[in-house]
Amino acid sequence: MDVLPIASNNEIDSVINTAVEGSELHKKYGVYLQVVGIAPIPEGYEARLTEMFPGTFKYLRLFALDLYDLALSKIERNSQRDQDDVKHLARVVPFDLELLRSRYEDELQSNLPIPKRESLTLQLWIDAIKEERTQGRHE
Repeated sequence: MDVLPIASNNEIDSVINTAVEGSELHKKYGVYLQVVGIAPIPEGYEARLTEMFPGTFKYLRLFALDLYDLALSKIERNSQRDQDDVKHLARVVPFDLELLRSRYEDELQSNLPIPKRESLTLQLWIDAIKEERTQGRHE
């Protein structure tokens, strides 16, 4: 599970360190935490977070990004795995591509160091998703 801490302090670091790959938690439950670097997240993402497992833990609350915010958080790195993740999300959800584009343009683009590159990346993603959807109709 990728983790994007909202603050850094000893308590958060302690929780993360007890749940990393190879930890007892990982061995027991097959799940581990992996802290992601600085990922670009659209403005206003906080209002769209969904709490996971509410009431399950006494001192820990886990939240998941909205699926469009999750996809857009991958736009800067754009590795093959990121591209595959976005295509998978678009297939499963299925994505409203205009919402994806507007969220990018309205809430993320101005905060990126190289927005021209990421705009091209977004267009490539959208084209790939459209192509996959078209191929799916012809099979």
